[in-house]
Amino acid sequence: MNAPSELQHEDVLRIKLEVLRRRHRDLDQAIHELQDSRRADTLTLRRLKKQKLDLRDRIAAIEDELTPDIIA
Repeated sequence: MNAPSELQHEDVLRIKLEVLRRRHRDLDQAIHELQDSRRADTLTLRRLKKQKLDLRDRIAAIEDELTPDIIA
């Protein structure tokens, strides 16, 4: 049996989800700040946006795993 201090798979996923959401918000803020600055580097912006999209996909995958399939 699992020890009480051991996290369940769902708990681990929820923690990962929160971390990914924070990173997504941080990237969003960094992108906006870079776009607002006069020294916006298009290559850096593209890289940040790509990272943000990757995070969004990872967030969606975890949310799908946490949400049970309901067959009507």
